[in-house]
Amino acid sequence: MAEKKDVEINSRADTIGMMDLDVRPYPVTPPPSYEEVKPIYEKRKALEFCEWAEDNFKFEKRYGKDQSLGHLRVLDIGLWRLGHKFCASLFGEAGAEVVAIEPPSGDPMRQMTPFGREEYMLENQETGEKCGMEFVAETVNKHCVTLDVETPEGQEVFKQMAANVDVLIDGMPPGYMDGLGIGYRQLKEANPKMIYVWVGMLGQWGPWKDKQSKFGQWELEPFASCANSWVHNTGLAQDLLPRGKGGDPTRSGVWLADYVAGAQGFLNALAALYWRDELGGEGQMVEVTGAETLLDIIDFDITWYGFNASIKGRSGGWDPNLNQYAWNPCKDGYMMIGGQTDKLWYNIGFCLERDYDQFGRLIHEDPFLKEMGARNALHALTKTYTLTTRWLRDTNRVEAEQKLLEYQLAAGPLLYIDEVAEFPHFKYRPWQYVHETDYGPLLIASSPASYQVYAPFRCKWMGRDLGYDNYEMYLKWTGMTQIKVNELKAKGVI
Repeated sequence: MAEKKDVEINSRADTIGMMDLDVRPYPVTPPPSYEEVKPIYEKRKALEFCEWAEDNFKFEKRYGKDQSLGHLRVLDIGLWRLGHKFCASLFGEAGAEVVAIEPPSGDPMRQMTPFGREEYMLENQETGEKCGMEFVAETVNKHCVTLDVETPEGQEVFKQMAANVDVLIDGMPPGYMDGLGIGYRQLKEANPKMIYVWVGMLGQWGPWKDKQSKFGQWELEPFASCANSWVHNTGLAQDLLPRGKGGDPTRSGVWLADYVAGAQGFLNALAALYWRDELGGEGQMVEVTGAETLLDIIDFDITWYGFNASIKGRSGGWDPNLNQYAWNPCKDGYMMIGGQTDKLWYNIGFCLERDYDQFGRLIHEDPFLKEMGARNALHALTKTYTLTTRWLRDTNRVEAEQKLLEYQLAAGPLLYIDEVAEFPHFKYRPWQYVHETDYGPLLIASSPASYQVYAPFRCKWMGRDLGYDNYEMYLKWTGMTQIKVNELKAKGVI
């Protein structure tokens, strides 16, 4: 099968003219067999439970199980942002019938591609339509339709669509839909049971509501994560680096505020649905912002400031509460080592002393470091991590992990994405897999909600062309005839 998949992928690369780009087969190496994994279960005295878990959670069994939200209809509208798209994808993976609305010209995110390089875009094997990977990844189980909601006819169609939904997800700028007469205040009259979820950056109201320009309002990241100090406290501190080096804040490598807001939107919508169906009997509007969702998970920073006006400084990969508890550079990358208790703290020293006996003399014999709380002072962190890295610089990740695990320490390597794709544990479960799409076979990640006994999330399709589901969904959701759809299409409404 691996050989067949390799041929298919390489054939596709030739077809769309990807020059000399290397489209990798997957997996490069096969996943472990059960016979290889069984001894690990037996060694850890967990054979019976692990076999039960495999029998209930195995990847190939998810598609034969129920879908928990198969009774719901969800409508999604928005441009550029990932928050509302991710929220709608979660509904789709849980089985809801999701319709995503784009303008007739398409969501601009369809054209977003690394470095603006067209050869990095995916091409539909039947239609030839090209689309960026980011957009394809966020069209999981969504029916794609087009509609110009700025036209009177488009607004009437939208009202008809909204009258039949359980959840409407709005990713437009603050007040945009309300200004068109198709926001929550207007739509709830025709559909009082609808849950209306607005996913945005700073909020639909308040003094910063319209802080961004007309065009900036379409953005969520990184403004949301800048507005709540998330970016401020990420990065290396100035006093931990040579003079003039570093010290600047660093944003996350992914659009974290968008994704966290999308997940919170999904969670809040489920709570609102429960309230509607079991308690209150009616729908409501839910507002979720990227800035506030990140602020909710920003550790104790705001509480510390309220306690004595302290502003948490940047400390890179170090945790100011724990020593040791950080990634450290080693011979071939980085290692994460955790020693948050006295026992683990000394076990790290015992392990390192086998190869680097100065560690015990400089660390374990330091009276200041005897006290757990004192170890978190800046000079204590500097001393500990400097000596740990001195040991790691001559040790690769595999060797370091093996040695540290012998002392029952929490330790593991930082993996690069190519290593993640080929990591035996991830392939065995699997946490990522090849999914057949209209764009050819794509390597994607499993939903984190895939592992459920009765109703796991799943990807059924992804990457629909612009307007792919116009006829089917307009006929099904509004009762329109094909003639009417063609008429609106000729006018540019659809």
